[in-house]
Amino acid sequence: MRTPPNERVSSDIAEDEVPGHASGSERRCVLSGQVLPREELIRLAVAPDGTVHPDPAGKAPGRGAWIVPDRAALESAMTDGHLKRALMRAFKGGPAKDDAKRVPLSYSDDLPHRIESALSKVLADRLGLELRGGNVVLGSAKIEEHARTGRIALLLHASDSSEDGRKKLDQAWRVGTNKEGSGERGTVLPLDRDALSVALGRENVVHLGVSGLRGVRSKGPSAADRVGQAVTRLSRFMGSDPPD
Repeated sequence: MRTPPNERVSSDIAEDEVPGHASGSERRCVLSGQVLPREELIRLAVAPDGTVHPDPAGKAPGRGAWIVPDRAALESAMTDGHLKRALMRAFKGGPAKDDAKRVPLSYSDDLPHRIESALSKVLADRLGLELRGGNVVLGSAKIEEHARTGRIALLLHASDSSEDGRKKLDQAWRVGTNKEGSGERGTVLPLDRDALSVALGRENVVHLGVSGLRGVRSKGPSAADRVGQAVTRLSRFMGSDPPD
């Protein structure tokens, strides 16, 4: 019986999904056993030569292994051999070279750095997409205006932004979101102004606001949700959890 042209004989989802959880949207961390939504985890993929590499977008073909975004835990697992054992189980020993042999798995000592770089790129790419889609507001004066009128759902600051600059915009954001007196503040990113400027193709990006609006027909996450997911994964991996 032939397989229909648009179907795969086997899929990464079928191999990695958690039984009993709806639509395969959750995965189990191979290190901690935690079950979390896919977008909160980091996917590792294996190349045909057996090299394990980060796949934060979750698009590499084949079987994947998922880990929580925790650099310290990853480094510990690399040191005590737990990561190697977990990956051997997740990838069934390694990619098949032929019917009799499998290619040995390997990963570089700088895997944590490579994951951090990959997550930073995911965030930078997401910010660029949202800017082109008209969902990102730049410039302190414009951000303050939009924030006070409730048009900013997610307020972000560069890691090297000034406390005074953050306070002014935080106050405007609280007014616009009816959170006065709550003490809630915007999120300080694990990226400095230079990294943000490169990501957005603009000069001296210190603060930015992201709209929470969805398109008229959209049922998916808003721009703020999409950016927020990327921010949260990177921040948690680097050990600087953003506020809820």
